[in-house]
Amino acid sequence: MAAPIRLLFRRVFRFSHRNINVDSSGVAGGFICSCRPSSCRCFSDSTTERSTHFGFETVPEAEKATRVYKVFENVAQKYDVMNDAMSFGIHRLWKDALLHVMHPQPGAQLLDMAGGTGDIAFRFLEYVCFQQEKRRRRAARSVQAPSWQHLEPDTSAGKEDGPVRSRAVVCDINKEMLSVGKQKADGMGIHEGLSWVVGDAEELPFDDDQFDIYTIAFGIRNVTHIEQALQEALRVLKPGGRFICLEFSKVTNPLLARIYDAYSFQAIPVLGEVIAGDWKSYQYLVESIRKFPDQEEFKQMIEDAGFYCVQYHNLTAGVVALHSGFKL
Repeated sequence: MAAPIRLLFRRVFRFSHRNINVDSSGVAGGFICSCRPSSCRCFSDSTTERSTHFGFETVPEAEKATRVYKVFENVAQKYDVMNDAMSFGIHRLWKDALLHVMHPQPGAQLLDMAGGTGDIAFRFLEYVCFQQEKRRRRAARSVQAPSWQHLEPDTSAGKEDGPVRSRAVVCDINKEMLSVGKQKADGMGIHEGLSWVVGDAEELPFDDDQFDIYTIAFGIRNVTHIEQALQEALRVLKPGGRFICLEFSKVTNPLLARIYDAYSFQAIPVLGEVIAGDWKSYQYLVESIRKFPDQEEFKQMIEDAGFYCVQYHNLTAGVVALHSGFKL
């Protein structure tokens, strides 16, 4: 009870303390900013269009989604190769860490938002299959050496239709990324329990309370309205469901931070040009990382959206952070 009350007071306090710029004459100007500086969506009077950031560039809000779509449309075919090249393959370990934190059980229903080429969904299905196999082996051993519980008559027979099958839904706004993911799935022979949906993180095409787990890996910083995407994640999760986000964040070690910045701005765009033939898209990538809220600020945003037990873990000294929270 105390947590919801604190959340309510926090929102009321924030609403009542919006910053208003005042000019030198002491008269409030027409520019109001109601958000945090790093994730700010600033609006002026109705005569001026709302703006947001696209990397370090300021653009109209209505334009950002189109430009982000174009970025991923351009790089879709080389997306996975570039991930390996940019991170020296470490992105695979980050995604493995996400699965271990998730620890899904057979029957879990996953929505992988901005799932593009399917990396998280494939890992999810593999992990669930491994858990199912463990259960089968455990059941086989119990039949060979029955315990006293198994000597009792089974009164539950016929009462259930069988366990619910796990399912992974990969949702992405970009059709080109989904097309690459489908090709990968076909090549790996993965078809059961997997579906591909074109959808916007800010307006998901799913009913309320549909999924046990919502994941978004390296995608939420590309959303125009992060708060709206978080609210949509909360809506489609079942009560008790878990939100998990893997995203670039703020490096905690000062020396590593300087090396990381130099590598990001001087090497990554060059790799993008050499491997994907696209310098500008990867320049946007490194700029968008710097515009994304840091670990604590993003944690606060998740809590403000209505999630509980929110926490995060830094990976590789904060190059990436893994945030999670629950819908109660």
